[in-house]
Amino acid sequence: MNPRTASARVLLLDDHPGVLRQVAELLPAGFEVVAALHEGKALPDAMKRLKPDLVVLDITLPGTSGIELASQLRDSGDSGKVVFLTAHDDADYARAGFAAGGKGYVVKSRLATDLVPALEAALEDREFVSQGAALEGLQNDGWTETGSAAMDN
Repeated sequence: MNPRTASARVLLLDDHPGVLRQVAELLPAGFEVVAALHEGKALPDAMKRLKPDLVVLDITLPGTSGIELASQLRDSGDSGKVVFLTAHDDADYARAGFAAGGKGYVVKSRLATDLVPALEAALEDREFVSQGAALEGLQNDGWTETGSAAMDN
């Protein structure tokens, strides 16, 4: 593991408790889950109080969008790096997520293989995207073509 992850503080936001539990169990030593939220309206206060290094954020949430929340975090100057964890294997969603300030885009079907590398890439200020049939179009936007792709800014 990258030494920079030795004390990485992670905030999780997903409306499915099972996903929150799975993500928390998947993270290796060196990643500290500081909160597991199930609704977007709790995010701004949690960010101020907990000051996480990383935010794992679902895109589809009741009453709001993870992309909107990421834009708000970016516009507020928050330093937490956003990694989207989503069911949407869709290049348009991925582009919107990166435009909103996201550093990673992980498809839930690749959670076990891609989340930790995406978090490590975000800590190093690199972008990461899961490989998927619909996401392959991102290679035309400068993404490398490997099992899962990461690129330097």
